[in-house]
Amino acid sequence: MKQSAAFQLLQSLIQAYGPCGQEDEIRALCTKELKPLTDELWVDAAGNLIGKVKGKTSTSPAIRIMVHMDELSMIVKKVHGDGSLRVNPLGGIYPASIGQGPVDILGDKEQFTGVLSFGSMHTTRETPNAHKIIPKEYRGQGLTPSWDDVHVITRKTPKALKEAGVQPGTRVVIAKSRRTLTTVQDSLAGYFLDNRGAIAIAIETLKKIKKQKTKLKSDLYIVATCSEEIGASGACYASRTLPGDISIAIDVGPVAKEYDTVLSAQPIVVYQDAVSVYDKQLSDRLVSFGKKLKLNPQSAVFESYGSDASIAQRYGQAAKSALLCFPVENTHGYELTHKDSLDHCSDLLAAFLLQSTS
Repeated sequence: MKQSAAFQLLQSLIQAYGPCGQEDEIRALCTKELKPLTDELWVDAAGNLIGKVKGKTSTSPAIRIMVHMDELSMIVKKVHGDGSLRVNPLGGIYPASIGQGPVDILGDKEQFTGVLSFGSMHTTRETPNAHKIIPKEYRGQGLTPSWDDVHVITRKTPKALKEAGVQPGTRVVIAKSRRTLTTVQDSLAGYFLDNRGAIAIAIETLKKIKKQKTKLKSDLYIVATCSEEIGASGACYASRTLPGDISIAIDVGPVAKEYDTVLSAQPIVVYQDAVSVYDKQLSDRLVSFGKKLKLNPQSAVFESYGSDASIAQRYGQAAKSALLCFPVENTHGYELTHKDSLDHCSDLLAAFLLQSTS
């Protein structure tokens, strides 16, 4: 079956590597997609990719739309004598969210595939940490493996790893062989909807604005940020150095009963997260535009969450912030979103920007 252009765009974004602090491949793809949609495009000193759409006048306040390029990933802490790797997480990722399977090791001179391993199941107490691997029905106990309990099998010698440019600091990512989108009834599933889905929303938003042939009143900056998963340093730098007082982040919205959010095509407008309170006027306006478009946006207050916009605001780099999300199940794992959620978010955002800056 031939997939839509939007599906193909999302799939290509997911296929591109983008570990924290090493977003080169995804940045190159974003550059290709954003170049025909922006008036200026550059990479700043922090590694953020910035696209500028010029408004009618530079005297009106500019708006910054932020989508992060980096993905949850791993970093090599130690190369063991048997050639296996001890890795630490980059961002809020857990071994159980990935599972045992292929990972790609991004050596400086060679990239190759290894296997994330929890160890063999058929072991006894004699095996270290066996109690964290063997299911409780066999042992009477069973705990979720931590990063101390897993390793990456490379089947290379330490010498061969050194020649490949693998050392402490090398990034390890989920293998490309596992980065294929899956259709599940009315939803799409795959790794890294966080935040490749948001990048797709930003790109589609610019296409819809361009199609309107209406020049925005004020300048618009689309900022594809670095290192959001490990503290949002890229967003803080961009918010501090770019014109404007408003930072609006586009990101995944966790589906959970405690937030009263559901897996649907309805966008989520967030009023607070664990880091900051979002600007009520901005948030109310997003909800209002969503209602006018009959998108029936959800409203939410998140607790275990932070975004590019809220973190930038917390540190005084943005005067006002807002957060628009597409609903996602299994956040930071094998994620699912409704097949129409990205399109609905871009509809809402395009309408908001056309009205706010025209």
